[in-house]
Amino acid sequence: MEIKTAHIKANEGDFAKTVLMPGDPLRAKFIAENFLEDAKLISSIRNIYAYTGKFKGEKISVMASGMGMPSMGIYSYELFDKFGVERIIRIGTAGAINKDLELKDIVVAMGTCTNSNYASQFNLDGTFAPICNYELLQLTAKKAEELNLKIKVGNIISSDIFYNPTNDVYKKWRDLGVLAVEMEAAALYINAAKFGKQALAICTISDKIFEEEYCSAEEREKSFTDMMKLALNIGITY
Repeated sequence: MEIKTAHIKANEGDFAKTVLMPGDPLRAKFIAENFLEDAKLISSIRNIYAYTGKFKGEKISVMASGMGMPSMGIYSYELFDKFGVERIIRIGTAGAINKDLELKDIVVAMGTCTNSNYASQFNLDGTFAPICNYELLQLTAKKAEELNLKIKVGNIISSDIFYNPTNDVYKKWRDLGVLAVEMEAAALYINAAKFGKQALAICTISDKIFEEEYCSAEEREKSFTDMMKLALNIGITY
């Protein structure tokens, strides 16, 4: 049976229970072509590519989320609500604000601060704290050790703003121990909480906010393979 939303068109069962979500559609394509066996394009509305294939013999899907929390909010909502997806692992990029982080380091978001208004839809009498699924976090630490990968686990900030008038705002977050800034994880964690599903964000450091060091566009698309392998090995455990 075909299931169609405003943003995804696929058949029932096309998506695996676990979906890896990079922001960039070309990164989704790169993962499908380089890591998955028998990868099949199952949706491409608005060029947001979604593929399902096998990794080490196990079914898994990869789909782009687009940029920003509104886009992540739409795609993760539809995957959780309409397509039977049980867990989403974001595999994205982040800007380091912690002084100890270097380019291409892997950060796993235990929680996400945010300047977004995304959680206001629930009319809560207070502030919601978006956190990851502990089972996924625990499994990530185990798989990283097996793959001999170093990860940094902690708090990040999901921002609605890419071009800040000043980077000084991130010094305040850094002083509270926040590791890095990105633009999608909070919406993913909030949607997972709404549907009782699992979510985790794994990010590779693509730039250093205060030192003005950054990876090239090609490196962002293709070279963050450690993060990809880690997420794939987590995803096939279920």
